[in-house]
Amino acid sequence: MVKNLLSTTVPGQSTDLNKKMTTSTKLKTFLIITFTAIFLVIVARHFVGLHFKKKFSVRPAPGVIVETVAKSMFYKSIETFGTAIAQNSKTYRVSKDNIVGNLNIENRFVKKGEIIVALQNGENIIADFEGKLGKREIAQGVLGSNSLIITLDDLKKIVIDIKVPENYVGVLKPGLKTEITSSAFNKVFNGKVDSISSRIDPSTRSILARILVDNSGFEIIPGQLMTAKVIYNEENQVGVPESALTIQGDTAFVYVVIEGMAEKRNVVIGKRNFGKVSIVSGVSEGDLVISEGISKVRSKTKVKIIKPKN
Repeated sequence: MVKNLLSTTVPGQSTDLNKKMTTSTKLKTFLIITFTAIFLVIVARHFVGLHFKKKFSVRPAPGVIVETVAKSMFYKSIETFGTAIAQNSKTYRVSKDNIVGNLNIENRFVKKGEIIVALQNGENIIADFEGKLGKREIAQGVLGSNSLIITLDDLKKIVIDIKVPENYVGVLKPGLKTEITSSAFNKVFNGKVDSISSRIDPSTRSILARILVDNSGFEIIPGQLMTAKVIYNEENQVGVPESALTIQGDTAFVYVVIEGMAEKRNVVIGKRNFGKVSIVSGVSEGDLVISEGISKVRSKTKVKIIKPKN
């Protein structure tokens, strides 16, 4: 009887137990499915990320423009100015009443020995050298106002007197090349230092030098203000474009292209002229340096050489 009582089940107890077991199973199943889904999403994202990383991490080589390292003339210069003067110049004073016929002076060129003005007294004015004629009237009321001044200037050679600061005395010497320019001309006239004063002006702390300029085209006119560049310490050195040079603090470097690969080279720089920089050490004549596209380049990376746009 006792055994029967123990084995007797309370009504409704079995049903509740079954419900609890069903709920627990469903929860476990739900959790398993949820965690499996999360795991699969994580794994999928990982492999998709690896795929796109591999696909987009391989970038094409940047296009760059290069220039060949070559030798050029580099120099230092002294820039100043001066007034053009005819190397040979002469003036003649003539009485207007003594002139025979019409006076033909304006913008006239004469050769040596040619008659400039024929005079009634037979003492004709003869050109002492080849040159250009001009005249100056004497103001009314001035003694000799019935006369005029005729000028003869040899314009083939022009001299320009310049003042050079005394700190350049050690480099200034006859024979130095000069470049002469003026706002009136779109060209450069070649000249050279002809002579140098033996004394320094104590008031200006400068020394006077004379430049001889080739004016065979008769373009420069006496009295014209000219800019003079005196060239010294001229050297033939390898150079690179300024655009190829990068300066970071005390370090200067360029990128040299070797077999399609950019290589960073530290360099020692010298003079600068006409957009180029002389290189004392770091590159050699014939090397290819990147002149455009440097911002896209890193050392030991591939580059693609492209032609510059015209």
